[in-house]
Amino acid sequence: MDRSSRSRRIAPVVAAAAAAALVLAGCSSSSGGKDSEEGGTDASAGKATTPRMKVALVTHQAPGDTFWDIVRKGAQAAADKDNIELIYSADPNAGNQATLVENAIAQKVDGIAITLAKPDAMKDAVAKATAAGIPVVGLNSGLSDWKTLGLQQFFGQDETVAGEAFGKKLNELGSKKAVCVIQEQGNVGLTQRCDGVKKTFTGTVEILNVNGTDMPSVKSTITAKLNQDKAIDYVVTLGASYALTAVQSVSDAGSKAKVATFDLNKEMTDAITKGDVQFAVDQQPYLQGYLAVDSMWLFKNNGNYSGGGEQPVLTGPAFVDKSNVKEIAAFAAKGTR
Repeated sequence: MDRSSRSRRIAPVVAAAAAAALVLAGCSSSSGGKDSEEGGTDASAGKATTPRMKVALVTHQAPGDTFWDIVRKGAQAAADKDNIELIYSADPNAGNQATLVENAIAQKVDGIAITLAKPDAMKDAVAKATAAGIPVVGLNSGLSDWKTLGLQQFFGQDETVAGEAFGKKLNELGSKKAVCVIQEQGNVGLTQRCDGVKKTFTGTVEILNVNGTDMPSVKSTITAKLNQDKAIDYVVTLGASYALTAVQSVSDAGSKAKVATFDLNKEMTDAITKGDVQFAVDQQPYLQGYLAVDSMWLFKNNGNYSGGGEQPVLTGPAFVDKSNVKEIAAFAAKGTR
């Protein structure tokens, strides 16, 4: 079976399957910000009776980026089940994110889950946590760097593999020229996605950098590019919200280009159903948040390492298009896909 066929299946069930076998407790999630927030203090059915733990989840979420609401919702579900007090904080600035990790160390948390969008900036903070005896796991961003930085485990998608699968999909659809839109310069995961597309796509790929924190600017930049180059037949975005904006840009430019994207949410399943977006690559952010937090409980109470501490736990890629969007849309509507 080739990688394209494999990637259409649900992302692999991994060594942490024991965690998935436990009952999940649902919860609500609000968008993150720079200030730490606490949640999950109320008792819920199926909660562990082990001593209360405190775990920090520190991401590079930008204001308004709802992708992270899904990550956080999964993390909170694990926290509710495992009798964990979850402290969430986020900042897209890598230096500020490192400071948030240091704040978590000062709070004497039992574990820290972090993203490594810019690994070099997080290195010292991770070292401080390790020196303080606090286990650190990675999720979402940093697959190439988690072991080098001394993280205990990693949960996420191989962005290069996902990009390569994406490029093959474009070939199948007959694309000849694509533009890959990067919303955050310097984010290694985003760069790896576009590089992966370039590696397998037989057509031409151009990189278009945009300011992902300013959506009107994203829209105008993509529109200008489409007006400038009518040969572009696919706009590749690296986040669901940017794909929806790209759809507007295509309309404004009177372009015949189609839109495809990485990442998924409820609005994206609606767009795929309507045909506004051709397909999405889902890395299952809910699963990333859930497994990262649950791994802390498993380590503290049972000494477990997912992947044996040597291999990452992959949560994607999984393609979502018109052939399977109906079944996945029900989960996306609940905020879990």
